[in-house]
Amino acid sequence: MTVKSKERTGRRRAFQLVGLALILFGCFIRVMDPYPVRMSRLIYFDILQRISPREYNPDLPVRVVDIDERSLANWGQWPWPRTLLAQMVQRLGEHGAAAIAFDMLFIEPDRYSPSRLLTDPALAGMLSVSREAENLDNDVLFGSEIAKWPVVMGAAARLTHDGPDVTSKAGIIEIGEAPTAGLVTVPHWTPPAPPLGRDATGIGGVNVSPLGGIGIVRRVPVLWGGPDGPLPSLGIEALRIAMGEPVILAEGTPDETGIMLAVEIGSFRLPTTENGEVWVRYRRDRPELYLSADDVMKGSEDPVLRAEIEGRIILIGTSAPGLFDMHQTALGESVPGVSIHAQILEQILTGEMLSRSDVTAALELLSFVLLGVVVIVVMSSFGAVASFVAGGIAAAVVLGVSWVAFQNQLVLFDVTFPLLGGMANFGLLAGYLFISTEREKRVIRQIFSHYVAPEILDEMEVSGHQLQLGGETQEITVMFSDIRGFTPLSESVSATDLVTLLNELFSQVGDKILLERGTIDKFIGDAVMAFWNAPLPVEDHPRRAARAALLMREALVEFNASDVMRGRPPIALATGCATGQACVGNIGSRRRFNYTVIGDVVNVAARIEQSCRHVEYDILVSSSVYDTTRQDLAMLEAGFVDLKGRSDPEPVYVLVGNRTLLEDPNYQKLEATHEALIAAIRDRQPQSTVGQICRDCVVIAEHVEPGLQRFYRALDGRTADFRSDVRRSQLMFSHHGRERQTSV
Repeated sequence: MTVKSKERTGRRRAFQLVGLALILFGCFIRVMDPYPVRMSRLIYFDILQRISPREYNPDLPVRVVDIDERSLANWGQWPWPRTLLAQMVQRLGEHGAAAIAFDMLFIEPDRYSPSRLLTDPALAGMLSVSREAENLDNDVLFGSEIAKWPVVMGAAARLTHDGPDVTSKAGIIEIGEAPTAGLVTVPHWTPPAPPLGRDATGIGGVNVSPLGGIGIVRRVPVLWGGPDGPLPSLGIEALRIAMGEPVILAEGTPDETGIMLAVEIGSFRLPTTENGEVWVRYRRDRPELYLSADDVMKGSEDPVLRAEIEGRIILIGTSAPGLFDMHQTALGESVPGVSIHAQILEQILTGEMLSRSDVTAALELLSFVLLGVVVIVVMSSFGAVASFVAGGIAAAVVLGVSWVAFQNQLVLFDVTFPLLGGMANFGLLAGYLFISTEREKRVIRQIFSHYVAPEILDEMEVSGHQLQLGGETQEITVMFSDIRGFTPLSESVSATDLVTLLNELFSQVGDKILLERGTIDKFIGDAVMAFWNAPLPVEDHPRRAARAALLMREALVEFNASDVMRGRPPIALATGCATGQACVGNIGSRRRFNYTVIGDVVNVAARIEQSCRHVEYDILVSSSVYDTTRQDLAMLEAGFVDLKGRSDPEPVYVLVGNRTLLEDPNYQKLEATHEALIAAIRDRQPQSTVGQICRDCVVIAEHVEPGLQRFYRALDGRTADFRSDVRRSQLMFSHHGRERQTSV
């Protein structure tokens, strides 16, 4: 084998390995099933139903009594008195309805009951009724009427518990390992007002989607999980009552808990999802399904009306827009919720139940793998064009199988992921052929990225210039942040655990610096150095550096509460920030150099960070940072501190919080008290006065930033820091003392 053929074989194998990796990645995405994958699948299922919706069969024993606009116009606005509803139930029962189900709620007692009207203070003096009518309760009359007929009352899901418990009147027999444990659950049910729940033959859930669900209704639970046990949906309970069945069978798996396979009612078997839902096989909404409540209420002996009611399951609902019970279907229609219950009953009666099992999902994944293999084999041997043709043929086969499975077996087989995944693989592999020619450039960039900042590497690629030694002077803001008490921590943990801890801490701290557009210069043992306004200009860089310090403080709280720090004493950070002129550029030897900053501001920031222990606060900033950010951040004067290498003391400020805290009344009170404290110190008032003001500040600080309490407790002993003349004389004395020691 020649060298060229070996290279060609090597490239082909590398290409095939990349293709296989893409297939494995696609399989991982499908198993994770993120939102875009789920939505594309559901939209495809909607398209299948829109192309071939279910046909309407008028002979099916399901009808909806619709409280429509005409009914409201003739019988009054909703809610109607329960006496009218009792009259409707009587009409339907006398016409031979097999079951009567209310897709509405009767939560509160009827406000039209004479007994309630007479207790209304606004009406008590205006109404007069006979003594016999004083105790009339419309709910009792309504309950006595529904007790005569096969009536199902509705219960709806809600978040709060109020009223009696709602339990199913149907016996739920579980076959398998607790299949109802995995049902779609609701926190609580709204019970019908007494005595309606007691007098009804059955109770069912009126919801067609889980609590809070919005959008298209594609799946509807037939059994709901609730605080008082499983409860059938309204349509399922109506079917059970119409068939005279006492129980509902819930079929699960014998070896896995909480998996529902099917629900059985008499001779009907409903395949469900593992959490007890059925896919709705929609048809176009037809007016033949609906009977106007106005026609029922008139009570005429119309043989046509009787024929529409006798022996049928009657669902009572509303299509009036003002009653807000409209839902979107997979066909793009907006229909009343009661229509969805009716359509579920229809598909149960006709046996047109959509199904989708784990086997179907596995076949979809297998289709994706086969399409990927076709693309890899053909493209690696014959090129991208031949691969496109072969992949197109394979995709057409998969699409045809999906359509046949839907039309003939009512199986929902998703082709979106195999097709879109195959197209993505094709595009990525075609791109790989092009990208492989840039491999050497990528390798060089990867090597250089370990030595220079990514921004500098980007600038070099854009400009075409080589990096050179040297730099330029500009204003920057420098931050140093160090772990306080690092030595005891390092002695208490192993080296491996210490590295893990530092990596996790620096990751969280570094993210906050980068979030505020800072550049991380280096990690120095247990400390981090960062700067702003280089290599790219950053407006208001002092404020961004200060905000980064505050974010680091918040991240440290979360870090101390994380699993990494469990059982260990909390970590504290000391952070110092300073703004000033510095030389920014590439510094080092001709063969090896770093992009960094050099200048007095670097030393100032480092020394300020070291002064955090003396000041007893975690974030200190220089006067240059304070002067440019005092209008946006909450900062307090912390006195003058000695900085090694500088002849004059440096004024520093504690960084307390952001602008929100700056506008907080408690902080403003603390700021005023703090200013009074500084004035007392500089006016040389008695130590007792200074101490009392310090204690006042400690009390106020508890409601502002508890970390300030240590600052104020220590401040009582460092009042000299706030008198610049005293600090200078102390500094000069220490210099003279060192000179005398040197001469000796």
